[in-house]
Amino acid sequence: MSTPPRPHIRRYTRRHFLATLGATLAGAALPATAFARYQPGQFRIGYQKAASTLVLLKANGTLETRLAPLGIKVSWTEFPAGPQLLEGLNVGAIDFGYVGEAPPVFAQAAGADFVYTAYELPTPHAEGVVVAKNSPIHDVAGLKGKKIGLNRGSDVHWFLVALLQKQGLSIADVQPVYLAPADARAALQSGAIDAWAIWDPFLAAVESQDGARLLADASGVASHHQFFLSQREFAQNRKDALAIALDELGKTGQWVRANTAAAAAKLSPIQGLDAATIQTGLSHYAHEYRPIDAAVIAQQQKIADTFYDLKIIPRRVVTKDAVLA
Repeated sequence: MSTPPRPHIRRYTRRHFLATLGATLAGAALPATAFARYQPGQFRIGYQKAASTLVLLKANGTLETRLAPLGIKVSWTEFPAGPQLLEGLNVGAIDFGYVGEAPPVFAQAAGADFVYTAYELPTPHAEGVVVAKNSPIHDVAGLKGKKIGLNRGSDVHWFLVALLQKQGLSIADVQPVYLAPADARAALQSGAIDAWAIWDPFLAAVESQDGARLLADASGVASHHQFFLSQREFAQNRKDALAIALDELGKTGQWVRANTAAAAAKLSPIQGLDAATIQTGLSHYAHEYRPIDAAVIAQQQKIADTFYDLKIIPRRVVTKDAVLA
């Protein structure tokens, strides 16, 4: 049996960070003008369509109502995934955003300046590796030498590395294929990739609509924390706005936990998925948030050290440097 070629593992360098910036900002429909890194009267929020709590907060308009007496105007920009959102944060296009575990590590390695603000309690069931329903692959060991689709620099990048390590494999033992979620789903359907590492609600959708089989989720492998990040200068100067935003997010998360079906129905036309699929995805997230603490930063440091040792990032990262003193 021939040995599959070793995949070329691309480092997430500052050059790549900047080279992709133009396309990212164009895709996010941001103006072409230069961005002010801090504007006292504005609170610019970056979000992903899959970030359900933020999407609901935007739809409800309660944050705008609470910040208006402070003379702060809220604006929202949608990004396709966490790495692109962090690029926007780094150039001053946004002040605040929500991403998974890995994007902050890649961004720090590329020289981005931001601070961790808060995190969501662990959500290991909200990401997984799936295969097509008729796939001959039935366990993680069967992924050796196979093509696995994933969004580079996203939270599933770390999940896949950790999952393979638990099986005694490394990322060099598989063939990563870096694709956005929509492209990866199509590639799995066509057989262009053998497996897909993805998060909810896309995970719930491919299982319920395509019959994909779950090989493993992140249980016992990765915490799958989600993080709220802020532009450093904004965090230093607008602690009042951040406190209000986190309070509103906490209230929204509490409502989602108590009214999951209603939340799914409200999100369905926004996220473009049926309510049942969204409800499944929502049930996999904690929707509970905490201020950044030493324990979760230590977990981020472990991710950074592992990525550096595997030469996935170009330099060592000190995660506590991204925490306000």
